[in-house]
Amino acid sequence: MTDLATRPSAASSIRWAMTDIGTITKRNLLATIRIPEALFFSALQPIMFVLLFRYVFGGAINVPGGIPYVNFLMPGIFVQTICFGAASTAIGLAEDLQKGLIERFRALPMSRTAVLGGRTTADLVRNVFVIVLMTIVGLAVGFRPVGTVADYALGCLVMLLFSFSLMWGFAYIGLKAPTSEAAQLMTFPLLFPLTFLSTAFVPLQSLPGFLQGFAQHQPVSVCVNAVRSLMVGGPFHNPSAVWGSLAWSVGLLLVLAPLAVRAYRRLS
Repeated sequence: MTDLATRPSAASSIRWAMTDIGTITKRNLLATIRIPEALFFSALQPIMFVLLFRYVFGGAINVPGGIPYVNFLMPGIFVQTICFGAASTAIGLAEDLQKGLIERFRALPMSRTAVLGGRTTADLVRNVFVIVLMTIVGLAVGFRPVGTVADYALGCLVMLLFSFSLMWGFAYIGLKAPTSEAAQLMTFPLLFPLTFLSTAFVPLQSLPGFLQGFAQHQPVSVCVNAVRSLMVGGPFHNPSAVWGSLAWSVGLLLVLAPLAVRAYRRLS
């Protein structure tokens, strides 16, 4: 950490903040690496979802346009996985708060944005690892992206920005939750409706009419449609969905980040 007394001027505050964020990010990543069991089971869950929908439910789901179901499925699995990965921000912050680590950080001469920035950045890096892993799993079960490498990379960036915006909302939950277990329970009522009442696993037309309006416009569906447009194309090519997902991500970030920062500053 940097010594507040040695900081030369307010003009260099951003540089010091980035240094502190980098330090906390490194600490969180090292803590994750040192628990291989957590890494294993966090990777196992999305793989199980891929196998379940690919080989159990896939034969019963018709996709318009003659697109193989696995190509339709994988963008949805990607977005579902990064959403669940974003929820780890709440659990990690609640655990640090429960152990008294955040109070120690607050007592140090460090940037006030370092704890939240370091946690969200570390979880973002972990989501990069998850996307790479799920790409390998997808290719193994028959996923064949039809766009260019640039399109695929852009789809990954759209997902990562969306997950980063969600992390700040989950950071707020983690700071308000009394325990890490409570934080985990608090994330489920948000994640399950958004991921399963969406276009992640089934076409919009297959949903009941009274759910289609919600499923079409909610942020997870918009992100899934954007990723599907970039990675699969064909009948799912929809540039407006890409812009819509970016708008959702920026809007959520502008709302959720100040909420999380305010909650952090109000900690006793």
